[in-house]
Amino acid sequence: MFWRLVFRALRLRMQRVVVVFAALAVGAAIVTAMSAVYFDINAKMSQELRTFGANFYIGPGHGNTMPLADYQQIIDDAPKGVINAGSPYLYGMARTELEKVVVMGVWFESLKQIVPYWQVTGNWIGVSFDDRNAMMGYKLANRLELKVGDSVVLVNGDQKKSLQIKGIVEAGDATDNLLIVNLPLAQSWLNQSDVISHALFSVNNENGQVDRFAQQLQKIYPDLEIRPIRKVSASEGQVLDKIKGLMGLVSLVILVLSTLCVNTTLMAIVSERSREFALQKALGAKGSDIVRQIIAETLIISLFATVVGIIAGYILAQILGHTVFSASIGLRIQVIPLTLVLSLLVALIAAVLPTYRAVKIEPAKVLKGE
Repeated sequence: MFWRLVFRALRLRMQRVVVVFAALAVGAAIVTAMSAVYFDINAKMSQELRTFGANFYIGPGHGNTMPLADYQQIIDDAPKGVINAGSPYLYGMARTELEKVVVMGVWFESLKQIVPYWQVTGNWIGVSFDDRNAMMGYKLANRLELKVGDSVVLVNGDQKKSLQIKGIVEAGDATDNLLIVNLPLAQSWLNQSDVISHALFSVNNENGQVDRFAQQLQKIYPDLEIRPIRKVSASEGQVLDKIKGLMGLVSLVILVLSTLCVNTTLMAIVSERSREFALQKALGAKGSDIVRQIIAETLIISLFATVVGIIAGYILAQILGHTVFSASIGLRIQVIPLTLVLSLLVALIAAVLPTYRAVKIEPAKVLKGE
C-alpha cells in the first residue's frame, strides 16, 4: 500500500513533479559540470599558462657561467612529471662576414615549449644536434638584410662556419637581435666548452610544485641562483584560485535557487494533498508514515533527476573544456558521489518545511463536513 500511494501521488501530479525534477536536474548538471572542471582545471590551466613561457630559472650564483653538468644532473634527479621542458642557454659575441653579433646557444628540441610565444617566420629547428641551421631575431635579420633560406657565415680567424637561416624570430625582447644556434656549436665557437650562461625550465605547477622544487634544489646546489619566474608561476596560482572560487560561487547560487524552487513546489503539492494526508491520518496513519511517504517521493524524483543531471553536466563540462581550453574535461570518479550527495541534500532540505506542514495537518479541520 505504501508504494502504491507513493507512485500514485507522483503519477497524478505529474506537472508539479516535472518542475521538481527539472530544478534538481539543473542543479545536478551545474554541480557536475563545475566539479568536473574544478578537478581537472589544474592540469588544463597549467597547460594553458605554459604559453606564457618558462616559469623557472637556474643560473650561476657567482660569475657568468655554470657547469653544464649541474644542469644535466638537475634534469636527471628531478621527480618524474615535474619538469615539462628545459633548455640551457649560452651567450657570447661572434663575428660574421658582415658584423659582430650576439650568439645564443640553446637546445632546439625543447625551445618551442620554453618560448611558445615566439612568432617564427619560416620553421623551428626541431633537433638539438643541428649545427647547419640557425634561427635569427628579426631586427638582426633586417640589419643584415637576410631572410629565411639565406646563409650567414661565422668567422673566427681562418675558421668559417656557414649557417642557413631556417627561421626568423619576433619575440619582443632582446632575442630579436640574436643569432640562435645549437648549444654544442656555441660552446665550440665561443671556446666555452661544458659551461652555460643559465637555464630555463617549464615546471609543472598544478599543485604549487614550483616553490617546493626551488627549495629542494637550493639545498643541493647552494652556489647556484635558483628561483621561480614569479610573473608566470604566481599567475598560475592566482588565476586558478579565482576561477575555482567563481565556480564554487556559481554552484552555490544554483543549488540555493534549486532548493527554493523545489521547496515552493513541494509546498504547493502538500497544500493540494491536504485532504489526502488528513484522510490517511483519520484512518490511522502516524506522522512518521506521512514523513516516509513524502521523503520517498522526493528521493525518487531526486535520484532520476541526478542521473539526468550528471549526464547533462558531463556534456556541459565538455562544452566548457573545448570552449576555454580546446580540450576535453575528464569526469573524475569523485564528481559522481559529490553530485549525488549535494542533490539529495538539496532535495531533503527543500522537503523539510512541506513535510512539517503535512505532519501538522489536523484531520478534523480539513475533513470537516465530509
